[in-house]
This record gives sequence, C-alpha cells and structure tokens, in this order.
Amino acid sequence: MTVPPRYRLSDAEKDALLLEQAALIERLAARVAELEALIGKPKKTSANSHIPPSQDGPGGKARKAKRGRKPRPSRPGVARPLAPDPDRTERCLADSCPHCQAALAPAAQRCRHRYDHIDLPEVRPVVTRVELFGGRCGQCGRRYRAEPPAAMPPGTPFGPGIRSLLAYLHHSHHVGFERLSRLLKEVFGLTISEGAIANAFRRMGSAFDTACAAIKAKLLTAPVIASDETTTRVNGVTHWQWVFQSDDAVLHTIAPSRGRAVAAAVLGDHQPEVWISDRYAGQQELGRVHQVCLAHVLRDVQYAIDCGDSVVAPKIRDHLRWAIRVGKRRPGLRDSTLAAYAAKAERRLDALLGVPAAHPAGRELQRQVKAWRGKFFVFLSDRRVPPTNNGSEQEIRPSVIFRKVTNGFRSDWGPGIHASYRSVTGTARRQGQSAWTAIRHLIDGTFVVA
Repeated sequence: MTVPPRYRLSDAEKDALLLEQAALIERLAARVAELEALIGKPKKTSANSHIPPSQDGPGGKARKAKRGRKPRPSRPGVARPLAPDPDRTERCLADSCPHCQAALAPAAQRCRHRYDHIDLPEVRPVVTRVELFGGRCGQCGRRYRAEPPAAMPPGTPFGPGIRSLLAYLHHSHHVGFERLSRLLKEVFGLTISEGAIANAFRRMGSAFDTACAAIKAKLLTAPVIASDETTTRVNGVTHWQWVFQSDDAVLHTIAPSRGRAVAAAVLGDHQPEVWISDRYAGQQELGRVHQVCLAHVLRDVQYAIDCGDSVVAPKIRDHLRWAIRVGKRRPGLRDSTLAAYAAKAERRLDALLGVPAAHPAGRELQRQVKAWRGKFFVFLSDRRVPPTNNGSEQEIRPSVIFRKVTNGFRSDWGPGIHASYRSVTGTARRQGQSAWTAIRHLIDGTFVVA
C-alpha cells in the first residue's frame, strides 16, 4: 500500500521555487565566471602595487631586467680636473737625454705633462691635556680653581669633531655600533667603546630637541605639506616612522601608532592649504585640499592591466601619464592654458569612468578612482603642488635602508635621536648644506633653520 505524501506543492509554489532556483543558478554562474577570471591573477610586485622591491621575490629582478630601460647614450671621455690650489708641487727635471745621453740644462726645459697625485695622510686624533690650576686664597682662605676652556669642558673626552663623525657614520651611512668602534680604532687610531658611542648620542638629545622645535615651527608655516610613513622596529616591536616635509623643512617622528592622531598631533591647529600623500586613510582630511600620489595610482592601474583588463586600465594609465607630463611643463605654461588642461583632464577622466568595463579588474579600478575623485588633478590648478609624493618617499628611503642594516632600535632613546638627525639633515639639504655640515653646526651650536 502506497503512503501518500504529507505535503504537496501547489502549482504556484512550484513556479516560485523554480524561479528562485533559476535566480540562484544565475548568481552562482556569474560568481564562477568571476572566479575563473581571477584564476590567472598575476602576482603583486613593486611595479603594480605598494609592495616594496625587497618582496618581489627571486624573479623580481629578472622581470625588471626583461622590461629594461633605454641604454644611456655614450659621452666623450673627460679627465679629472686638476686641483686649483695643490698643497705641494713636485717639479721633475731631466738630467740627460734618454736617446743620446747628452746632458741637459734646466733652463732649456719646459713642462710637458702635468697631473695630480692625491692621497690621504695618516689620520690620528689630537689629544689636548687640560690642567686646571688652583690653590687656597690668601685673603679669604677658600679654595679656588681655574675655569676650563669653553671649547673643552670636563666630562666626555670626545670633542665635537668626533661626536659629529659618530652621528654622521651611524645615521647617514648606517654603520652599526660594533663596526663603528672597530672602524675608529683601525682607521683613526681612536679607541672608543660601544657604550661610549651610545652615551655620545644621548648627550645630543637636547641639541636635537631645540633644532626639531625650530624645524616644526617652520613646517607649520608652509601652505603645502606632504607626508608618508614606513615601519621600523623598536625593542622588537613594530613602530612607524612618519615624515612631514615642505619646500623648506623636513620633520621626522617615530611613533607606536600609524593612526591619524600622529599627524594631527604634529599639525596641531594648523591646516595646510594642500596635503599630499598616498591613499592611506590615516592621512585624509588633514588639509583643505588633498592631492593623492599619482605614482601609487599608476601602480594600481598597472595591476589591473596585468590582471587582463585591456579596455579601461590602459586608457586611465595613458591619461594619468599625460597629466603628469603636463605638470612637468607648468613653468612654461600660462595660467589660462593650465586651467584649460585641468578642465580637459577632468572631462577625460569622467568619460573613462563611464566606459563599461567587462573585466572585474577594470570594474574594481573604476570603483577605486570614483572613491578618490577630485583628488587627482589638484597640481594642474596649483603650481606649488607636485603630482606625486616622491619627495616624501625620497626623504624616508635612507631610514628604510637604516632599518634593513641595523634591524631597528634596541633602546627607548634611539628612535628619537634618529628621527631628529633625519629632520636636521633633511632640512639642511633644502638649504643647500650637506649632512656633515649640518650635524657639525648642530653640535657646535650654530645650526639655524632659515
């Protein structure tokens, strides 16, 4: 005997179920097609993303070599120019003719060849023994002692030249404490321990604090400020090194946070007219107008091209490159011409955002561009603004090398000294001074922020 089913679907319920299943199948098919398109997704590298070149892997250099650059044109050979004021001149006169051995008179000879021989003398520290005399006063009976020379106070035996050299070699050339101690002993004949080097750096703290306060005050008067950040290690814990720079000042700071509060604390009540950075959320809404780094945007566009989008991404790439080329020509363009270029750039980008993108990578790129619309071509309407944030990246690059060589900081005071050193030398470079000159002026007490 057959048992009848407990529940039977009506015709309307069957039709509704079939429609629901059909819609589900359609969504799943679209998702499968999207995932199949992503199966051949290329690997992210420094050429198409924000990944640093060190993480490109073993094939990174090969890919770059394959893409290659145009060979540099050859140049005519140029000899090293002679020194304008040689310390010593060695005049060599011939005694006899090398062909017939005839005796030669000095008066008949003239200079036939001239060249410089350059060498370094043996460098050894100059030790000055300071003796302070004193005695007991015959009138009041109290003891007295002569005052020490102002340039040679008691305390550390190392003068400003040695302290400047220590800071210069460690922070500019990334020489670690152990190698720095060995270098001074072998090259200069100066015995100094790693602990003495650390003490010398700690004593520079007050001079660095004064200089950084003046640099910060100069920075906060700038109408255009750019910023970037990178990771560093402090006692084995990840921190972030921030750089804020304008045309006249560079300020570094190392903080345990990557949040927006770090930039807000540096700016205080100051809001620059234009802020330049990448698209990291912690650096948004800090200026009245924001210019995003087009170099970062171009890497994202290149990734969309590598993923297979051949419709939208190549056109956006060409358009951004055209805008950057126009930016380089700004000194020779009139304001009206530049305004016309800015309007043309906006119209073209709007048109590209309206192009139907068949590839998922193209649709994702359009979504990202729409999210940052209005922050791409500020440099076309303001001559003070660069199209990229390369200035900040160049300022922070030496600290990235320092991190790779030294593996970070092992003290609580080390990050502050390094950030201050980079601030002083970066600001001095904008004033036409070298890092060595800047750090020597700082230790001598003559460093001035122009």
